[in-house]
Amino acid sequence: MTNTERDDLIDLLHKHRDLFRFTVQGLSDEAARSTPTVSALSLGGLIKHVTAVERNWADFVVNGPSQGPDVDWANVDWTNPPPEVLEYQNGFRLLEDETLEGVLKAYDDVAAATDELVRTVDLDARHPLPQAPWFAPGASWSARRAIIHIALETAQHAGHADIIRETIDGQKSMG
Repeated sequence: MTNTERDDLIDLLHKHRDLFRFTVQGLSDEAARSTPTVSALSLGGLIKHVTAVERNWADFVVNGPSQGPDVDWANVDWTNPPPEVLEYQNGFRLLEDETLEGVLKAYDDVAAATDELVRTVDLDARHPLPQAPWFAPGASWSARRAIIHIALETAQHAGHADIIRETIDGQKSMG
């Protein structure tokens, strides 16, 4: 068995995805929609968000930066948000017409595509980062850096998910 950098990256992704998925095992759709903490986050919404994050960063690795919606976030009418803002907000919610099983299937599909990308992409290929207040002007990331970022985002949100799940019924991912 070889232990290449690609194997290590895929192993890192699998470890954190598995911990993340563990937090939703055995939950009903209703429980996955619930927001039992002060946060507006739900477990189903977190699965959707992490799926979108992974999909978007994998697309960045292949195609470079994409143009997001042109939204003036500081001046959004939150009582009547425009469609692109509502779509963004719904990316953090398990909607009534969605199921936990369905969003987990979408997550598995995205994860499989990312794993294949890790196996085949030039890890040193670089793209400029999109313009955003949280990126330095003119900065770029390698494919390797974007893939590591996917793992970091997954790990961070697995922690959020663990807190939410523990609030629901006491289940812990670790410890």
